[in-house]
Amino acid sequence: MKSDSHWEGLQPHVNTLRLKAILVVDDDQQLASALQWILADENFLVDVAFDGKAALLKVKAHEYDAVICDLKMPRLRGDEFYLQAKEMRPSLSDRFIFITGFATDAKIALFLTKHDVKYLVKPFAIQGLINCVKQLLC
Repeated sequence: MKSDSHWEGLQPHVNTLRLKAILVVDDDQQLASALQWILADENFLVDVAFDGKAALLKVKAHEYDAVICDLKMPRLRGDEFYLQAKEMRPSLSDRFIFITGFATDAKIALFLTKHDVKYLVKPFAIQGLINCVKQLLC
């Protein structure tokens, strides 16, 4: 029987591209779910947590390339989550994008300025968030 030698030694193509993993943290479950679908449509792996404590458990268990996080949430506020998460995973410290409707609140404004973090004010344009995420991860 004749051998198909041109096939010998060829390895199947392996996709070496790794999708970027994003954690979305917001107590507004509808918004969090919408962001999950939108970002997944942009070829990101997206996980969701509905409060800071749940998000902290996820950060402890998984590695994320970026975090999109609300600031005013029950159980553990976004600023508190950020401080604990960056201690747990220092590489995440410059990988946060905060979303808030309270950017003019003195305490929140101080946090955003002091930590020099990226943020978007609710309501924000979806394309603006997508651009911000892509810029952060490139």
